Parts: sequence; C-alpha cells; structure tokens
Amino acid sequence: MSETSAQATAAVTEAAAAASGTWRRAGLAGAAVGVIAAGAAAGVAVERLTVGRGMRRKARLALDASGPYGSLRGLPGKAYASDGTELYYEVDEVETEDADATGTRRRRLFGRKAPAPVTVVFSHGYCLNQDSWHFQRAALRGVVQCVYWDQRSHGRSGRGVEQTESGSPVSIDTLGGDLKAVIDAAAPEGPLVLVGHSMGGMTVMAFADEYPDLVRDRVVGAALVGTSSGRLGEVNYGLPVAGVNAVRRVLPGVLKALGQRAELVERGRRATADLFAGIIKRYSFATRDVDPAIARFAERMIESTPIDVVAEFYPAFQEHDKTAALSRFAQVPVLVLAGEQDLVTPSGHSEAIAELLPDAEFVLVPDAGHLVMLEHPEVVTDRLADLLARTGAVPAAATVGIYGDTGSTARPGG
Repeated sequence: MSETSAQATAAVTEAAAAASGTWRRAGLAGAAVGVIAAGAAAGVAVERLTVGRGMRRKARLALDASGPYGSLRGLPGKAYASDGTELYYEVDEVETEDADATGTRRRRLFGRKAPAPVTVVFSHGYCLNQDSWHFQRAALRGVVQCVYWDQRSHGRSGRGVEQTESGSPVSIDTLGGDLKAVIDAAAPEGPLVLVGHSMGGMTVMAFADEYPDLVRDRVVGAALVGTSSGRLGEVNYGLPVAGVNAVRRVLPGVLKALGQRAELVERGRRATADLFAGIIKRYSFATRDVDPAIARFAERMIESTPIDVVAEFYPAFQEHDKTAALSRFAQVPVLVLAGEQDLVTPSGHSEAIAELLPDAEFVLVPDAGHLVMLEHPEVVTDRLADLLARTGAVPAAATVGIYGDTGSTARPGG
C-alpha cells in the first residue's frame, strides 16, 4: 500500500471513529446514525489529508461573508396557521416607472396602488427556507408580484405549535393548510401561480386537495420542481437495496430519539461538520464542480434546521400520497421539472406526475441533483419564465435574464 493510500485509509478510519463516537453518545439510535455517517467519511478523507480543520473553517467563514446568496429581502409579513403557528413571508412587488405632474421620472410599487394581475407563491423544500429560490427571486424581482414564505419550523417562521405542545409529527395536509393561511394573508385576491420544490411541491398538492374550489377559481398555473406525489417509501437514495431497507426500518425511531436529545446531537453535528458537508453535497448536487459558494449556501440552510424539526417532518414523506390531487391542475399550464440525477426525489417521480398531467411541460435537467434551482438556475428560471408568460403573469417579451448576480444594481428588464 502506498503512503498516500495508507494516509487516506487512516483518515477515513479516524473520521468514521469520530462520527460513530459522537453519535454513540446520543444512545443506541446515535450509534446507528454513526454508521451511516461513517460511510460518508471516504468522500471527505482526501480533503482532510490536504486541508487542515482551521483552514476549512476559515474557508467556510469567507464564503459566508462574501456570498450574496440568500441576501434578497422583500416586504415582510406574518400569517397564522390554524394551530397558531406563526408563518413568516415576504412579498416582492411589481416595480414600474411613471411620470409625476412635473414630468419627473419616479419609481413606484404597483402593488401599493392596485393588486398585481398575478401573484406567484413559492414554497420551499425540507430543511431549506425561502432563500433557496435566490436565483429565481433575483430574476423575477420587479417583473411579477411574488410571495416567498418559510414553512413551519423552518427559516424565520415559528416552531409548529401543534408539534411543540403534543409532540405529534407534521403532516403534509398541515402544510397545505399553512399555505392557505399565507395566501389569505399575502395574496387574498387575484390569480395565483403556485411553485413548489420537493416538500413545497407536496404542500402545493395538499393545498389543491383541501381547497379545490380556490384552485379552480384562482390558480392559473403551477410549477412542481423535484417533487413527488407519493411512494417515497420506495426511494433508495442511491444506496444498495438491502442497506436502505435496513435504514428505512430504523430511521424514524432514530430520528425521534435524536430529536429528544437535540442539544447533544447539535453539538455532534458541529463536531462532524466536514462529514455533513460531504453528505449534503452528495444529495444536493450532481455537478462535480459546483460553485463552492453555492454548496456552502445549501449547507448553511440545511444545517440550520434543528434535528428535532428533521424528526418531526420525516414521517410525513412516508405517508404522503396526493396523486389524486394532481387532477386539480389539469386545466391550467403546469411545469414539471426535475434533476436527472436527483437522489432524494428521483426523476421518475416527476415523470409519473407528468404522465398524469399530459398537457404539462416536462423538463428533465441533465447533470442536476435535488437542488436543481441552485445548481442550474438558468434552466429553472427560463422554464419558469415561460410558464409565467403562458399564464399571463408576465408579458411574453419580459426580460428575466438575471440569474442571481446581486452585486449588480441592474433590474430585470432594465
């Protein structure tokens, strides 16, 4: 064995031992997760050989300080779910120009004078927040009225009251009700286009299932990105079938046990940050040379989700089945888009949705993983802009060509 190979083996062993030891302190369930984490150690072993921990920490801090991702903000608001959970949202209004009585050009926000013709409502995925739409938000800013919100217990929204008081897990139906609360508060009138990624797409389906009359009367289009209408219990996450079946059997109990010892587990997550960074990158992106700042941005969003929130939401995906609700969108333009190499919600799930909505546009993005809207923002934004043009939300000639260069003061269309 060469010296380099021996060093790599030692690094993997060290990382595996650290991961397993950290999780073992969380009990038997922690040991099981330690095994899973150890399996990912090989992906970061070479980096550990060549880059010291202090240097890696400095690199992360530098990326956090310099990256513009997630810096876009809108007009803030709060909605309240049926159980009292506070839901945070932001509105980006349509910006236009007109002339005042003296002939001086001045900017005004259209939404303050009259309701926007169409409001686009973005729902994010599991362990993310509204900032995951950064590139699309930058492109659409000022062109169409948009609402971005944080799902319960994510981002700036409050912890789920029902989950906190009773310890019960979240259901996808609950999330559909939350979306209704946000729409009632942020866009109570006018046509809607609903956009959802992953869990956000499931939220949109649950909303359609629960409020069919509202969908019929107000929804003029929908985009379902990297999501599923059901059968998520069959996903193998790129692992051997035997292994994933074993993990699937124990994972709900593991997560529940870890959620009950959240403070200890969070310390363990921080201690094994490099391992988690490797896992997050593998399950978020397919592109090998993805921008490190983008990878770090995704990592920050995911690592900010507490382990007890992870545990509260996980069971909902195994029970999720909203196939029948897809028929609510049969009469409106629909975009179904997926990353070809998505390991979390494989593209076959999007294909199944498209088969049930034969008039939908189905887009399969090559060399793309689960976070396709961050990995290939130009494709997602282009297809989304086309959908919005078909719904009348934006003029066919509207320019939405800025994909997230927040360093520029230019505005889309200007």
